[in-house]
Amino acid sequence: MTLLFDSPALSAAAGWLAHGLLGLAWWQVVLIGLVLTHITIVSVTLYLHRHSAHRALDLHPAVQHFFRFWLWMTTGMTTKQWTAIHRKHHAKCEQAEDPHSPQVYGLRKVLWQGAELYRAEAANEETLRRYGHGTPDDWIERKLYSRWSMLGISLMLVIDLLLFGALGAALWALQMAWIPFWAAGVVNGVGHFWGYRNFEAHDASTNLIPWGIVIGGEELHNNHHTYPTSAKFSVKPYEFDIGWVYISILAKLGLASPKKTPPRLAYGAVRPVADDQTLEALIAHRYEVMASYARQMRAVFRQQTASAGQPTGALRSARRWLHRDAEKVPAAAVPQLAEARAAYPVLDQMVTMREELRQLWLNTGRTREQLVADLQAWCRRAEDSGIAALRDFSLKLRAAR
Repeated sequence: MTLLFDSPALSAAAGWLAHGLLGLAWWQVVLIGLVLTHITIVSVTLYLHRHSAHRALDLHPAVQHFFRFWLWMTTGMTTKQWTAIHRKHHAKCEQAEDPHSPQVYGLRKVLWQGAELYRAEAANEETLRRYGHGTPDDWIERKLYSRWSMLGISLMLVIDLLLFGALGAALWALQMAWIPFWAAGVVNGVGHFWGYRNFEAHDASTNLIPWGIVIGGEELHNNHHTYPTSAKFSVKPYEFDIGWVYISILAKLGLASPKKTPPRLAYGAVRPVADDQTLEALIAHRYEVMASYARQMRAVFRQQTASAGQPTGALRSARRWLHRDAEKVPAAAVPQLAEARAAYPVLDQMVTMREELRQLWLNTGRTREQLVADLQAWCRRAEDSGIAALRDFSLKLRAAR
């Protein structure tokens, strides 16, 4: 019996189980796992998200197929399903039809059961038919990737076990959980619930942190929802999108071609009056314009409350909502906002004029000539208001190109 357990075959099997064919230490396997999961993240953000779902960049066919193959091996997701579900998310964002909105399902469900929500929507043939156009339908997609979607992750399990032994099972489990947690859970869940907003997008999207590294730049979710067809997610100087770094490298190698980046509002000499070009610049860059207006409102709030002493807790809470669209203000914050506006007439006027400015692109029933006249009247009121922040904003707006 002792001889049986001392046999070379059993010793080799025990050695393989402990270290795999590569014989790596546990920390080396961890590093490899981080590299492999990052490649999966890059495959999702560059190929599925920016290329397939939004057509924000073109990728060389060889690069496309590498990503398709890697996603088949590490996630079992197909291009058509992911693309269709994501396009529907943008089309129905925060509505009952949104496949994974925490505003609809609650944060807990999206964060921890995002993969289940994905699979449920992937079974919806109407979603695939309506939103899945323009995705691969070649022989290998029909005969392998879509038909045998579970085969790839099964092969990955075998490879992990062979190369890394028992640790390979843990590595495989990590690979399988990476996208469901970070993409389906954190981005789709927390990215519509908590964080900071650069822009007043029509939905609840937020930027999780300014540095998009772990999730490939997807952390900058509010930026993406504001400019969904942009291949670059970072907007502010302090923000970083590692996905854009990879796109830039591929572009220099002739393997990628970005189509769009976030628009930038240009400025020239101040026009005597706002005109048709001013209106065009305002509407085209409305998110950036309103973000600039929000900065002015926050500065005025600080000035007003500083002269009156320490603001109350209600007023500090109201500061968060002064620059938000009325329909986005939660019911619990409405009394606080009303208190702030009543206490500070200057802030009240800025909130009122913000809404008037917003109506210039929301009011579709007026002609272009009428809208130009409305904009000119708005600028006159702002410059005659006696409020320096409004006057300066109006002058800057008249310089917009």
